[in-house]
Amino acid sequence: MITRDVVIVNSSGLHARPATFFIQKANTYLCSIWIEKDDRKVNAKSLLGVLSLGIAKGMTITLVADGKGEEEALDGLEALINSGFAEI
Repeated sequence: MITRDVVIVNSSGLHARPATFFIQKANTYLCSIWIEKDDRKVNAKSLLGVLSLGIAKGMTITLVADGKGEEEALDGLEALINSGFAEI
């Protein structure tokens, strides 16, 4: 299991459209992936779970991956977040 802290850089955070892109990317990996924010942990492959965290610009979230390809998964998801979902 590995973890990585990532800062949300796009202007509107993980609202519906970027969250959809995020979970679509997360679902391409075989490992289990979670997002932790404050004291909550949700499945990163669940749109409702991701949206329920209310992640806004500037917030730091922790990505957690466990299983086959976990390093690749976090690299890919961090790159997607850092791209700003083409909204910067």
